[in-house]
This record gives sequence, structure tokens and C-alpha cells, in this order.
Amino acid sequence: MAGLSEIHDVALQRLRDVDQRYTGNRRCLVEALAETDAPLTITELLDARSDLAQSSAYRNLAVLEEAGVVHRIVTSSDHARFELTEAITGAHHHHLVCTECGVVLDMTLPDELEVLLHDALTAVAERATFHGEHHRIDLLGRCNPCATS
Repeated sequence: MAGLSEIHDVALQRLRDVDQRYTGNRRCLVEALAETDAPLTITELLDARSDLAQSSAYRNLAVLEEAGVVHRIVTSSDHARFELTEAITGAHHHHLVCTECGVVLDMTLPDELEVLLHDALTAVAERATFHGEHHRIDLLGRCNPCATS
């Protein structure tokens, strides 16, 4: 994963590319997301950074998402979860999403499987005359606590 200084540099450039500033609140959100191993809800972000106002967090997350700094993961729970994008972290991964409690876990596929997946998706895109840029996989199911309760 990229260091915090590199993350800030890429975030700054991506925001400039969409004519936005890298404000203190946006920087604070990026740092909170960089400091965790799991995607966070707005509530979890606000708990981690008590100096942020809820309305400001929503607004700034929308701008960060538009700039390609933050990725929103929609779950079956009431709250979306947010994480830094692969372009920011340099870490390619997918997700396991619990359809009952909404927990999101990162998963990394073996390199050989990523190559096969990339090749298969590229072939599908070419047949549809579609120009794919990257892929994401969310495996939906139930986490162990939800499956055994």
C-alpha cells in the first residue's frame, strides 16, 4: 500500500483534475480511510474523526468519489461503506459482502486467477465492443456470525 504522503499527493492531483480543492475536511476523510483495514460507514468515519460534521462528511465523500479518490460499496444494510480506490492505494482487491449485517471484507485473489479473470473479462468486453478499464468483484453471502445464528 502507498504511504500517506503518496496517498495525499494522488488525492490532491485527482481533485485538481475535477477542479476541486483538497480541503482540510477532505484530507481528514482520506486519512481516516487510509488508517483502517476495512471499508467504513459514515458513522464509523465520524466516530474516527469527531471533528467532522455529518453534513460535511457526506458532501466531501461525494466529491472524493467523483474524483476517483474514494469508492462507495453498497451493501444490503442501511449504510454504504467507503474505502480509498485502487488508484490511490495501489492495492487491487475484491470484497465479500454480508447480505444480512452489511459487513464488507477485503479479499485478494491469487495472481493466476486474476490473470484468468482479466483475460475472460477482456474477451467478453471485446465481443460487446466495450472498452473495459478495470474490474471489481463483490461476492454476496453471509458472514460466519450471521450464517451460524
